[in-house]
Amino acid sequence: MSVIIISHFTTRVRRDEVEMIRRAISSAVPGLATAALAACLWVETAAGQGGDARLEGDPTAEFHFARLVYRNSPSSRRGRGWGGGGAWSTDYADAEYHLMQGVNRLTRVDGQAVDYYGDGGRLITLDDDRLYDYPWLYAVEVGQWELNASEAALLREYLDRGGFLMVDDFWGEYEWYIFNESMRLVFPDRPILELGEDHPLLHVLYDLDQRTQIPGRGGNRAGTVPHWRGIFDDDGRLMVAINFNMDMGDAWEHADDPWYPEPMTALAYRFAVNYLIYSMTH
Repeated sequence: MSVIIISHFTTRVRRDEVEMIRRAISSAVPGLATAALAACLWVETAAGQGGDARLEGDPTAEFHFARLVYRNSPSSRRGRGWGGGGAWSTDYADAEYHLMQGVNRLTRVDGQAVDYYGDGGRLITLDDDRLYDYPWLYAVEVGQWELNASEAALLREYLDRGGFLMVDDFWGEYEWYIFNESMRLVFPDRPILELGEDHPLLHVLYDLDQRTQIPGRGGNRAGTVPHWRGIFDDDGRLMVAINFNMDMGDAWEHADDPWYPEPMTALAYRFAVNYLIYSMTH
């Protein structure tokens, strides 16, 4: 499944060159290191040129972290986010980098490690033929996505054929409304339900029925009450796991940040492992 690269994806500089530039700039002007590194990684608008392991190639492990790339959002139109990609790129690629270390440490799943630059992970668009090679998708800041009818139909087919979608990091009534409008295009006849405390998702490996809210690094936003919700198929399989009013991606991203509470990172790892194992066994 080749992921179609949108215009923000570009040819990459060799890693040794990037590291050399990063060290040089860090020693000279530390505050510019991050911006300079991003500029080096995304040099020009050249979709598909030179290849990128995150965007092409067959699966090489039992599990890959696959992040859903959606084009239509206010932030993508403003060129915000990692490499100007928009809301879908929030926490990329630190979230993948840290989480997959935890998956390989805490489970027997053969998970593909993801490096600091995102290699090993997958960036997936809905209109890509190889979408079905990756039955677990993560979508972030879905309070901004605006699926069109074609994208909704593609997501519906993916989920009906056994795919699993985890959505994360959206807050408050307005963002819920935006998310819900897109999901109504996907499944106009399927309700969004609260997960009961006895649902297997919360117990498949770790018992997580206390439902502790996972905060963003800057604290909680508009929503104050966390919700674990879902959309189910006709046989009761959870197809869409919805983390509302919480931010597990931040907890993964800041796993090595002393300012982020370690207990929340540990808990977010456990939730992710449960989601992964549930999706692979259902």
